[in-house]
Amino acid sequence: MVSWLLFLLLFCFTSTGSSAVFTQQPTDLVVVAGHPVTLPCTIPGYHGMVLWLRDGMALGVNRDISGYPRYDIIGDHSKGEYHLLIQRTEIQDDAFFECQAIQAAIRSRPARLTVLVPPDDPVIVGAPVMSLRAGDHFNLTCHADNAKPAASIIWIRNGLVLSGAMYSKTLLRDGKRESTVSTLYLSPSNIESGQQITCRASNKAAPNGKDATVTIDIQHLPIVNLTVDPQPVLEGNLIKFHCAAKANPPVLYYRWAKGINGILDVHGDTYEVVVDHSFFTEPVSCEVTNALGNTNISRNVDVYFGPRMAAEPQSLQVDLGSDAVFNCAWTGNPSLTIVWMKRGSGVVLSNKSTLTMKAVKQEDAGKYVCRAVVPRVNAGEKEVTLTVNGPPTISSTQTQQVLYGEKGQIKCFIRSTPPPDRIAWSWKETVLESGTSGRYTVETVSTDEGVISTLTMSNIVPADFQTIYNCTAWNSFGSDTEIIRLKEQETLRLAVIIGVGVGAFLALSILLGTLGAYCCTRFQRKDVHLVMSSLPVSLSRQRDVKPESLKGAGKVKNDIRVEIVHKDHNAARESEEHTSIKQMMIERGEFQQEPVLKQLEVLQEEEKEFQHIKCQHLQREPTHPHYGPGPEPDSRLSPKPPCWNYDLGQAAGAHRHVLHQHLQHPGGHAQPPVRLQPAFRPGHGQQLHRTVRAGVPAQLPERLQLLHRHAV
Repeated sequence: MVSWLLFLLLFCFTSTGSSAVFTQQPTDLVVVAGHPVTLPCTIPGYHGMVLWLRDGMALGVNRDISGYPRYDIIGDHSKGEYHLLIQRTEIQDDAFFECQAIQAAIRSRPARLTVLVPPDDPVIVGAPVMSLRAGDHFNLTCHADNAKPAASIIWIRNGLVLSGAMYSKTLLRDGKRESTVSTLYLSPSNIESGQQITCRASNKAAPNGKDATVTIDIQHLPIVNLTVDPQPVLEGNLIKFHCAAKANPPVLYYRWAKGINGILDVHGDTYEVVVDHSFFTEPVSCEVTNALGNTNISRNVDVYFGPRMAAEPQSLQVDLGSDAVFNCAWTGNPSLTIVWMKRGSGVVLSNKSTLTMKAVKQEDAGKYVCRAVVPRVNAGEKEVTLTVNGPPTISSTQTQQVLYGEKGQIKCFIRSTPPPDRIAWSWKETVLESGTSGRYTVETVSTDEGVISTLTMSNIVPADFQTIYNCTAWNSFGSDTEIIRLKEQETLRLAVIIGVGVGAFLALSILLGTLGAYCCTRFQRKDVHLVMSSLPVSLSRQRDVKPESLKGAGKVKNDIRVEIVHKDHNAARESEEHTSIKQMMIERGEFQQEPVLKQLEVLQEEEKEFQHIKCQHLQREPTHPHYGPGPEPDSRLSPKPPCWNYDLGQAAGAHRHVLHQHLQHPGGHAQPPVRLQPAFRPGHGQQLHRTVRAGVPAQLPERLQLLHRHAV
């Protein structure tokens, strides 16, 4: 009837809440019986009926599950929460649970709730006391019932788990719980009277287990335990033997012996003595007697002593390529370990008393150690030396760093047996074995490891970093050579040198720029060839000019045409040419104090001559492709000369513009020079060929200022 009603409700409301989905669904859980558990179910926005099922059986609709008093529906209804709370889980709750939304026709995934049930308290048959006769075999049986999963049973005696037990399981009627039975088989020889044996049953629900204990009462021969304290013991120390016996009936007496000899003066359960080597080979025994008989037990004494050399190894000297064999033997207790190693190396070469090296090489030479170690006692070692006769071997760093301008050293380390007959340093055309030669000094020092030869240079110069140094050593078996180079060590000094160099370069650039401007102002007074890739190197002027030549000088114009020639600047050449200019000007009397008026007359005469030369040049040469045609003649001038006038101020301005562009591009090519084609100077009958740097101003006011300064 209930199923039919649910089907009807599902049919009536299949279209309601069709968009509802689960945001929380029940998942598989494991719970211990008696503990609460919650199965989540959340359907936001759903307001229809919710049904919980257990193994396919409905528990109730919505929050009404009154038929199951341990069950309850919890959560916020407005949020669509229908969580199932089981307050105290029982074995019948071990099932599949499912949450369904009736109107939405959706169901959650089935969730398995696993209920774990701890076992009942275990029971040992015959407990709490079992009495046995000596020599009888017996067994112990323990039950652990009603557990899910089945209980595991272990037997414990004196804190130790006993092995050899057998167990079986039985499934109960509910099909979920099980009972376990374990049987432990014991013999009288394996147990003492009065001992307790524990049966411990455990499973996932009771991981710590539940215990049941039985006490065993057995009448038997003495059970004896002989202890040695301390154990092990160093030779010469006091040692104590204790004979602990358990017997039922009780012990009657004790008897002690060493080897086959009895110790007559000791009658108790304790024996104290100072041990020696005889205790290492002759065991001590204790015999305990009761009414049923006696028990005898013996124990060897572990006497420790450090390693002792039995066969001492000898040092060897062999030729290159021969075999070398070392032998050493040690004794000690406990068993010792022998290792062969090369001094300074952690590599074990042999774990035996013999070390064999086949076809020894030069690098095999050195000190070897035969080391014996007695664990927890002591260690001993013996050092021997292997000397290999052969050519020298040089080991040095091929690149060594030194400071520029400081004293530098190159070291050459030589291993050689026999010692080297000769050590020489060579570089370029120089060979030096010892002493001092110029800046170089050779010193040789012998050490335990070999010979160190040092080449010292008093003052490192740049050429030293380009030199290859050769260190060579000889002996009767041959020679060896090592090539060493020097590398400059980076220091703050380098940064200082770079800074000073940059500052000097800037100062030189400013000086050359100023000198270039000054020399170019004198361009119109000179009739020598000027080289364009640097500052002018030659200037000349006509000093014998009459005052009448000044007339009309300001009316003449010049039009400078250029030819582009790319040249790189050379600072060194500029400096040399600057010196040549200065010397030439001094020789020609440029720095003599002359009347300013005479200098002005000469300047104006040179301007007039330059105008005439330019006019002749423009009439003879075609238009330059880079600058186009020259300016047209001014028709307003009367009378018209063969060439039109050119304003020197305009030419100077154009030159300044080109100079500015040149300075704005210091990393590019040199600016094209202005080259004047050959022309004849009136009145002299000789050819004049002038070359000036493009952009260098030839401005009259600057020239007058310079003349004024020199005149003053």
